[in-house]
Amino acid sequence: MTVKVIIFDFDGTIADTHDALVEITNRLAGEFGYKPVGQDELEILKTLSSREIIKRSQIAAIKIPFLLRRVKTELGKKIRDLKPVTGMETALFCLKEQGYQLGIVTSNQKDNVCAFLENNNLESLFDFIYSGASLFGKHKVLEKILRQYNLQPDEVIYVGDETRDINAAKTSRVKAVAVGWGFNSPSILAQHQPDCLIYRPQELVRAIANCQTVDRKAL
Repeated sequence: MTVKVIIFDFDGTIADTHDALVEITNRLAGEFGYKPVGQDELEILKTLSSREIIKRSQIAAIKIPFLLRRVKTELGKKIRDLKPVTGMETALFCLKEQGYQLGIVTSNQKDNVCAFLENNNLESLFDFIYSGASLFGKHKVLEKILRQYNLQPDEVIYVGDETRDINAAKTSRVKAVAVGWGFNSPSILAQHQPDCLIYRPQELVRAIANCQTVDRKAL
């Protein structure tokens, strides 16, 4: 079945928010009772799954929703200064010109996403934005989109930079393209067996084309 819709994660996939998020989470460490991370620890965290990262941080589970809310609010104060991942703009425009519908599913706030897209002249590319997905609830949003737009799983590809993005795609039975330029390292992404793993935005258009013809079972 022909792919019609490409859905993207936002932070780390489209927007280069890595440094801003590290600075914010380190600044909030004392308030929420976890240790700030240095560069060495950060490199270790990149090789862990999303659930392993939370376990390693030893943040009390009851504090996580409040922490995420604060991080999103603080990120909103920086969003106007952030830029897309280098090469991502060209890839997005190319996919749009090829006739794909583009969407965003993110746990970030919609105001943050819209401000970023507007500031970088990307708002015209996206047909929908679903925000506020819980940390491990993106599959529910993907399934909602399938129902709302009367789409079959084979008609959708989800593009993300974390292991939880791959898992959400698999749970929703849509193809997963993992990008190696975001938070999680390519090694841990590969362990979670996405349909495709790419390392540069310049590879995205070809990866989408390959997903049109290669069945998941053949990979």
